[in-house]
Amino acid sequence: MMRRLPSLNGVKAFEAAARTAGFAAAAAELNVSSAAVSRMVRLLEDRLGVALFERKANRLVLTQAGRAYQAGLTPLLDALAALTLQVAAAPQAARILTIGVGPTFAIRWLIPRLADFRRQAPEVEVRFATGGAAGSFADDWTCGIALGDGRWPGLVAERLFAGDLLPVCSPALAARLARPADLAGPALIRVAHAPEDWPLWLDAAGVADVSARGPEFQYYGQSLQAAVDGIGIAMGIRPYIDDDLAAGRLVAPFALSVPKDKCWYLLYRTAEREQRGFELFRGWLTQCARSRPAGAASLPS
Repeated sequence: MMRRLPSLNGVKAFEAAARTAGFAAAAAELNVSSAAVSRMVRLLEDRLGVALFERKANRLVLTQAGRAYQAGLTPLLDALAALTLQVAAAPQAARILTIGVGPTFAIRWLIPRLADFRRQAPEVEVRFATGGAAGSFADDWTCGIALGDGRWPGLVAERLFAGDLLPVCSPALAARLARPADLAGPALIRVAHAPEDWPLWLDAAGVADVSARGPEFQYYGQSLQAAVDGIGIAMGIRPYIDDDLAAGRLVAPFALSVPKDKCWYLLYRTAEREQRGFELFRGWLTQCARSRPAGAASLPS
């Protein structure tokens, strides 16, 4: 059914005059003359067939019909203004990509590759939220990258790559290591939230009698920096160590790479697939994961 609507200019003029109690104030708000406001209100009254104002000598007084009309119009126009702002802001919001990611992953892997994504999608504004675990996936995140078992209720979890473990150290220290049993001598650097890493690798290497008693750090990034500085041998986890190994800052003295019981996942809500910025990032990230260097799988002879 076709809507029978009055002139929206007349509606705006009347609502502004009713709300501000005068044609002059309404004219200033609407950036027109007082005469124009008066004329538009008069045309609206003619259209409705009812008086909306009593025009006194120095003031306007709303009639009963005018009070009822203004009481309904003001919230409608407020809602229209809010909806207009929301729709106008949507294209800009779609270009903002907020990634929830741990600080070590951001610093050691994602940020060094971000320039490549920016070249491919310069229109997408990337923001980082390094708040922590995916268990606290925030409402304002577009997506997250986390290490886990793939089970995040309410989120899509797409596997990126395995979190493989292998010891790493400075080149000078690696020269003193001929076999895994030699790990009994140097300091084995530990990560506080991953106490299972060293036992898992040492057991796979057949040297379960060696235990890690070196310095303990809160994060992988700190332990890897300590290894670069020659403090000891860190248990590296991919992909944190990819760039350091490629640059020679760290060396993997043994080829054995042991899968951790967790993998890296891209996390997001299904609705994000409708956003072009997210889809560009998702495609780029997936390609980066596929092109990562493969880790060695066995001990050297």
